[in-house]
Amino acid sequence: MTQVRVPWFFALIVAVAFAVGMALIPHPPQTVEVGDKLQHMGAFGTLTLLSVLAFPEGSLLRIGERLSFLGAMIEVLQSIPALHRDCDIMDWVADTTIIVGVLLVVRVGRRARRR
Repeated sequence: MTQVRVPWFFALIVAVAFAVGMALIPHPPQTVEVGDKLQHMGAFGTLTLLSVLAFPEGSLLRIGERLSFLGAMIEVLQSIPALHRDCDIMDWVADTTIIVGVLLVVRVGRRARRR
């Protein structure tokens, strides 16, 4: 069974709920004026880091696939007309790019720590 660090897991749950909520409300508030892709990358970079901290011995591949799937599902849900949001596959590409980037850094860090 995979070890779970409860405080980080709780932070991950809160962050996922916040990210999904912001992605699905019709008119999310603009707190910081940055590009859409940077917002996606900030959100999914944070979710990736929190996932690794919550599951320190977890499979990086599994973490990556599940977060990428979450990004894809958000885009599918944003295509629902009643939400008044836009489905953009490039948002999913941005999500997955930062997920892979963070996981590569974590992998290098894990290898360096073992030496």
